[in-house]
Amino acid sequence: MQDFLLRERQGVISDRLRLNGRVLATELALEFGVSEDTVRRDLREMAAAGLCERVYGGALPISPARGSLTQRIGFAVDRKQALARAATQQIAAGSTVFFDAGSTNLAIANALPDELALTAATNAPAIAAALIDKPSVNVILIGGMVDRQTGGSLGAKALRDMEQISPDLCILGACGVDLEAGITVFGFEDAEFKRYAASRSKKVLVAATSEKFGTAAPHSILPVAHCECLVVEHDADPAILADYRARGCRTVVAEKTN
Repeated sequence: MQDFLLRERQGVISDRLRLNGRVLATELALEFGVSEDTVRRDLREMAAAGLCERVYGGALPISPARGSLTQRIGFAVDRKQALARAATQQIAAGSTVFFDAGSTNLAIANALPDELALTAATNAPAIAAALIDKPSVNVILIGGMVDRQTGGSLGAKALRDMEQISPDLCILGACGVDLEAGITVFGFEDAEFKRYAASRSKKVLVAATSEKFGTAAPHSILPVAHCECLVVEHDADPAILADYRARGCRTVVAEKTN
């Protein structure tokens, strides 16, 4: 395939991302008969247009996890509830748990058994409201300006509040999950807060729906090797899960929804 025009190349790249989930600049340069610099320039333009996310050596599909918390709460409800049931099995009685903002993490909070005693901290008012109805849970609400997109408090006040807590477990929200790109999100301040919350915690757990895997958002939180437990849907590819386990990340597979 020689002498591809720019739009033709970008059209093929979009198809490759949709079908394969990742593209490499070296392979595309050979296929198109152009230099790697040309391909990298194409990928930069596509990333600027929101069509992909640049990563080292190539690009990934952009994470589908956009929209406000209210919009995301109504998406894939049954699948998130299945993830939540699996995630609650990883929470030890008597522990201190940080619940990061997010629709899947809200489902986890709602799924906690009433008899499970723990101390729960969260920067998300919606999660705090769900936890306050749990008779055995002591709730710490982290303050600050609430971001409408994430549904969580961010900024200096939230970081100062987080400094006072050392959770046994951080249930971290994620927009994209990828072996190479790691755990990523869209917002700069959101990523800053998440990184700090994870650094304050003994262990990190991420529960994510299938469409987030193999995608990335602009801001990195941590590599998958720093995520002790990854809760995935029933149809997750066993070969891909083996790759995550090889990085030191334990995987928990949720039950199939009806």
